[in-house]
Amino acid sequence: MSLAHYFFDAIQQTAPKGRFYQHAPTEASQATLASVSPVFAVMKFDKEGNTTYFEKKKTELYQELGLQARDLRFQHVVSIATRNNRIIMRMEFLKAVITPEFLLILDYRNLSLEPWLLNELASQLAGEGQLVTYSLPFEFRAIEAILQYWISKLQGRLNTLQPQILETLEALVDPKLLSVDRSKLHVLLQNGKSLSELETDVKVFKETILEILDEEEVIEELCLSKWTDEQVFEESTSGIDHAEEMELLLENYYRQAEDLLNEARELRVLIDDSESIIFINLDSHRNVMMRLNLQLTMGTFSVSLFGLIGVAFGMNLESSLEEDPRIFWLVTGIMFLGSGLIWRRLLSFLGRHLDPPLPPHVPAVLKKSQPAAGKVEIKTTLKGETFGLNRSTLTNQ
Repeated sequence: MSLAHYFFDAIQQTAPKGRFYQHAPTEASQATLASVSPVFAVMKFDKEGNTTYFEKKKTELYQELGLQARDLRFQHVVSIATRNNRIIMRMEFLKAVITPEFLLILDYRNLSLEPWLLNELASQLAGEGQLVTYSLPFEFRAIEAILQYWISKLQGRLNTLQPQILETLEALVDPKLLSVDRSKLHVLLQNGKSLSELETDVKVFKETILEILDEEEVIEELCLSKWTDEQVFEESTSGIDHAEEMELLLENYYRQAEDLLNEARELRVLIDDSESIIFINLDSHRNVMMRLNLQLTMGTFSVSLFGLIGVAFGMNLESSLEEDPRIFWLVTGIMFLGSGLIWRRLLSFLGRHLDPPLPPHVPAVLKKSQPAAGKVEIKTTLKGETFGLNRSTLTNQ
């Protein structure tokens, strides 16, 4: 027997039976896992709008709500789901759990979220706000309040971006500007990025609601009180259809999101059109500068061409012409006159080839003759060279 087998037999004899291959978690390990569990800062709203604050670990919270740990992960940026007669909603930093009796806002310590929670949400849940669903069960008011807050948040972002973008575009599209202000272009770039982020957020919100509208079972599950309160169930079956009311509520905010997305798209189209106008203006100014440069080059060529006469007279060669005092003025006049004529000729050549052609002229002449003997004679004369037609005379009685 080897030494390894000897130690293996010794361990089996000393270890309790049935526990050698058992690796059960101990109380110490469980306590360690519970200690690292995240803690939620929770704000609780009941049906009357009363508010309570407390902190609770994630493990204790999902056990108390009858949920699972994955239900409180909030993996998606925008989501609306139902679990065990609970509605779990997330609108980016807004995390909420809705039950038939109360609303929980998790991790509410947010600068942009606290004013709404403290000033508006409690009154809306109590039925004092301007909610359409104040006469319906509690979960309707909670869902509408959260959707109304988020759509107003998106609308506020668009209202902030729109005047900034319009002001920047108005300054950039001015045709009198010979150059573009880079600082304004930087501002426009930043606003364009913010507008793209807004479009993405609105699309995600719209698609999330659309997915729920396509599933009738999910709409039924969102009506929590229908399955827990017998009175509400009887009302839903005999009178008010709560599933239909929930669908109308979601469709209302789906249309608002669609209108908001259309406004953002119109602003995006305006930015693209303005960029095209900016490029056209810059190209126009660039063409003017290029044409001016070409004209100056032609003038330089003309002066240089007739300057060869002066170069010829400037050589150290003797002739009888330099003795005449009038030759200097004659040669100088010829140089300037010839340079001007050639430059004028080059400019006319440039104008014929660069200027846009005029629209063709339609030589149509209608002549009305004097009335004689109760007859009116109208003559239509067209040039035969242009249209290949002869003069025709129409006589009407």
